Amino acid sequence: MKQRTLGTGLTVSEIGYGCMSLTGAYGQTGGPAREDAIALIRRAADLGVTFFDTAEVYGPFANEDIVGEALQPIRDQVQIATKFGFAFAENGVEPGGLCSHPESIRRAVEHSLRRLRTDHIDLYYQHRVDPQVPIEDVAGTVKELIEAGKVRHFGLSEAAAGTIRRAHAVQAVAAVQSEYSMWWRDREQDTIPVLAELGIGLVPYSPLGKGFLTGTIDATTTFADSDFRGQTPRFQGEALEANLALVEVLKQLAADAGATPAQLALAWLLNQQPWIVPIPGTKNPARMAENTGAAAVELTEAQLVELRAAADQIQIVGARYPAAQDAMTNRDAPLPAA
Repeated sequence: MKQRTLGTGLTVSEIGYGCMSLTGAYGQTGGPAREDAIALIRRAADLGVTFFDTAEVYGPFANEDIVGEALQPIRDQVQIATKFGFAFAENGVEPGGLCSHPESIRRAVEHSLRRLRTDHIDLYYQHRVDPQVPIEDVAGTVKELIEAGKVRHFGLSEAAAGTIRRAHAVQAVAAVQSEYSMWWRDREQDTIPVLAELGIGLVPYSPLGKGFLTGTIDATTTFADSDFRGQTPRFQGEALEANLALVEVLKQLAADAGATPAQLALAWLLNQQPWIVPIPGTKNPARMAENTGAAAVELTEAQLVELRAAADQIQIVGARYPAAQDAMTNRDAPLPAA
């Protein structure tokens, strides 16, 4: 698989693997058996994936442990991204909510290193912006960890433009992780222009629209009570109809290209910028092969224009049905002064 560079020096496969669902997602309380999860991660590596995304809060803790065991034999061939920023007793704070106090970060990195069975973390994200801690203090703490050799690169997750600028002024930000797909493009209006200006990579999670762009969801699909998609307006009514229209375009173009709708959706992302690296997640080996196969899909200019037009129509309707995920994004609310 081809490689891409995030920031000024983090080189990774152009499609990564988001490991969150291996310990539960979309309302499910657990993932596959541990041995199956490990086998799936190793299968991803066999298919050319070198970029693996996890976090201490996934599980919590269990996801990092699975990723660490799976990648230990090939640690020098892969890049691991993980995240800090939630409050856990093991990091010396009262559990619950956000916490990016410097001492908590210092404790968190030691626990993540242990679970990941490694002496360094390739990309260390602040998972969510903590309004109680100046972002300069967070960036400065990660800078110390980089100088100590425990972390290679600094990242932010769901941070807004002003926050990114402030952090980058203290320690270069290699990548920002945020939701981005044909189905959800709000970051084109705020975050992405700043990333282009500062030379920061974008790592889209949910690049397949929480499963919608795979073509497996239709007007008859029902969701478990615990699955938040069942309560999300974009999966209902007029918004659902508009989304299904996009999927139909994907299906038609996919048939012409000899690909699947999911592969076209990922290929579209790869065509937006050379510094975008999506991290689709799956628990299915067949889906894993399908997702990584998107790297080989080549789209013509005409196909890109048609896909963009279909995605633009989604934005018009979707503007009336905000996605619940967007509430997680830091809106540059006043943060404590440095």
